[in-house]
This record gives sequence, C-alpha cells and structure tokens, in this order.
Amino acid sequence: MSKDGLTPQQRWDQKNGYITKSFRMYKGQAEVFKKACEERGQRQAAVIKKLMDGYVDGTIKID
Repeated sequence: MSKDGLTPQQRWDQKNGYITKSFRMYKGQAEVFKKACEERGQRQAAVIKKLMDGYVDGTIKID
C-alpha cells in the first residue's frame, strides 16, 4: 500500500468511478444464472450491467 492507504486497484477504481455493489440472493438462483451465462459465453457482470441499463432506460420493465 502507498501513503494514501490505497492499493493500485483501489486508486484506479476511485479514479474511474468504479464501486463494488453486493446483494443477497438465493443460492439456487445464482447457480442457474451462472450456468446460463457460461452456456452463452457471457460474463455475469456484463449481463447484470445490461439488465440494469435496460431497466434505467425503460427497455426492460418489471411489474
């Protein structure tokens, strides 16, 4: 660590506006989602980001 107490990764994240979000979900749901992403060759984080973007811009609706 450096004088500011941050690792290089933490400094990069801070500079680029990255944060870590965590949430709770059922293990079974997480496993099914992981498998679906693997089968489609997608990263879980990329899929979650697209879902979030779609919800924000209104293209994905949840009733």
